[in-house]
Amino acid sequence: MASPRRHLATRTLAAALILAAVAFACATPAGRTQAADTPSPSSTAPIDAPRGTVDPVTGQSLQAPPDPVTQPLPPAVDADAFDTATPIKHVVFLILENRSYDNVFGTFPGSDGASSADDHGVIRPLTRAPLQRAHDLPHCYNCNVASINGGAMDGFNQTDAAEEFAFTQFHKEQITAYWNWAKRYTIADGFFASAVGPSFPNHMYSIAATSGGTLDNPWQPPPNLVQMQQEGYAKSWGCDIARDGYVEVIDPEGYMVKVSPCFDFKTEGDLLNAKDIPWSYYAATNGQLGYIWSAYSAIGRYRNDPELWSEHIRPVDDVVRDIQADRLPPVTWITPRFQLSQHPEYNFCWGQNWTIEVMNALMRSEAWKDTLVVMTWDDFGGFYDHVPPVRLDDFGLGIRVPTMIISPYAKRGYVDSTMYEFSSVLRFIENNWRLTQLTRRDRIADGLEGALDFSQQPQPPSPQPLRTDCRGPIWDPPPPE
Repeated sequence: MASPRRHLATRTLAAALILAAVAFACATPAGRTQAADTPSPSSTAPIDAPRGTVDPVTGQSLQAPPDPVTQPLPPAVDADAFDTATPIKHVVFLILENRSYDNVFGTFPGSDGASSADDHGVIRPLTRAPLQRAHDLPHCYNCNVASINGGAMDGFNQTDAAEEFAFTQFHKEQITAYWNWAKRYTIADGFFASAVGPSFPNHMYSIAATSGGTLDNPWQPPPNLVQMQQEGYAKSWGCDIARDGYVEVIDPEGYMVKVSPCFDFKTEGDLLNAKDIPWSYYAATNGQLGYIWSAYSAIGRYRNDPELWSEHIRPVDDVVRDIQADRLPPVTWITPRFQLSQHPEYNFCWGQNWTIEVMNALMRSEAWKDTLVVMTWDDFGGFYDHVPPVRLDDFGLGIRVPTMIISPYAKRGYVDSTMYEFSSVLRFIENNWRLTQLTRRDRIADGLEGALDFSQQPQPPSPQPLRTDCRGPIWDPPPPE
């Protein structure tokens, strides 16, 4: 795939995208909302914290973040009141961070995994991945292109950190909960990131079946970002980005232009709103690490409208409580705090336990009987994968990501090799609630039909125990380079 850094050979798609995205980009970033006042960190974990949530050395707990944010319970919703094409009344789209399929499920039996890699023509084994902290790896747009290397899938070794960590993978005993869910429900070994790029364009696809013409993450001047953080705000990739921040998009001539990451293209939430179907997006707040993945912060009519923002965007610190109170709406997106996202410079083990807590809450809830969970990772994160992605257009597909389709109606013990991407989840939502489509991507996407069987006896829930071998601080930043 040729790099579009200066010019794309194919201009027709770029011209269409600019009309759909750049023309609607907000002229200036919105003012930031005041970060919530939060209590000081506690040095001791709650006495009643469940085993597996507390670091034995620091006493830090998953249940006691240093900067918790909470809101009142959302209103109860009768999901049965909304007509659906299938028995599914709740969809939960859970998006974790920066892992390839071979990194997480490369040894899963019966699936298209690999346990060795081609490193610029040298075959090397995929060694055991660290369960604790590792290191961030190159996964920008150009890094993706170099990794794919025209389909050879041999260009992942781009830095010293990549030499050490890119060629690693987890084993069954390290990811027991994920393995058990993949064995019981459906694992999708043909699920690709939507974009040949990092988090921002892929999170846009997860809500809109488009990246808005973006290929990479937004950029902001470091001094302006530091000033914003000193004022109590977290790093943003949306309308409230630090002063003079921008994201590059492709203009009608195929050149890269800089615009504010504040767009107005239509999203899945708008399709749901048009039919009065409630939805929520759980994410870190603008005072917490991980706010960069709060995708609706880059949609101006939501970020700049306090009423709409409050109605739909909720603090992820509340998600387990809201599930336990049976307050999820028909459609829910969940993105984690950065420290619990499984981004490699933070602790995979603690992130796995957070995911288990969310999934256990769902499985023990009243909603489980009619819920579909799609658990995925937003991009490959620089980790090796051996399957070349199909080129649908100038923006993707990206490198494969691990994905499980978990539901009473998921096919039991099934490996689904259908080609999916994030737009496939949107297509299921659209089919299920009889919505229209947003872009070419969700129009051509397979809507997860191959993973589900509505004629089968519904599967029971399968809650999993928390890991008890997590070590090291949960909330502390990674050590300096």
